[in-house]
Amino acid sequence: MKCIIIDDEPLALELLEDFISKIDFLELVASCSSGIEAMSALQKEQVDLIFTDIEMPDFSGIDFIKTLEPKPMFIFTTAYSHYAVEGFNLNAIDYLVKPIPFHRFLKAATRANNLLLSKNKPAPIEAQKEACDFIFVKSEYENIKINLSEIKYIESLKDYIKIYTNKEKPILTLSSLKSFEERLGKTNFLRVHKSFIVGLKHIYSVQRNRIIIDDKWIPIGLNYREDFIKKIDN
Repeated sequence: MKCIIIDDEPLALELLEDFISKIDFLELVASCSSGIEAMSALQKEQVDLIFTDIEMPDFSGIDFIKTLEPKPMFIFTTAYSHYAVEGFNLNAIDYLVKPIPFHRFLKAATRANNLLLSKNKPAPIEAQKEACDFIFVKSEYENIKINLSEIKYIESLKDYIKIYTNKEKPILTLSSLKSFEERLGKTNFLRVHKSFIVGLKHIYSVQRNRIIIDDKWIPIGLNYREDFIKKIDN
């Protein structure tokens, strides 16, 4: 995680440099004695985190942060506790009051690192799949585009599955129901039987252990009933 330090006190800069050198996930890009110097550093290098003092000669650390758009993550390091509320109102990661013990510095840096990792974490595979509103399936000698919103239910037929949509004729494709279930995700679709997946928006009614979609009666398997009830209750 690339970071810069801003402080007009040389000893404070030296201490923070030492702290950063002890933390593997931090990379110090620049040590700056003023906000103006920091602005110059930010023009040369993109950073993830700023450690800044508040009371400085040219303008305050708070005013400096307000000028940044978009704002990197930032942590205030100051001798004055009375700025804390204003600091947190700016969405500071943390507010460290001097003299800063290493364990508090480490805690604040770790919090910033965890936030950065969560932002950069790839979306779950299921979410990535469901972000697209259509799929292609191979049927005979062509790849057919199917809008997910049009899928009413899918029926397993040994090595094949039959996909029922708004179209009059179902689409037959070579696939297992399990692999197709993984392609669809579980937000708008749910497996309700070893042989059936249903599109939740197309359910007309539920009667005991069966679902009605159009004029089709689809059984709810015992092993799937609990998940199905929870889904429709929500």
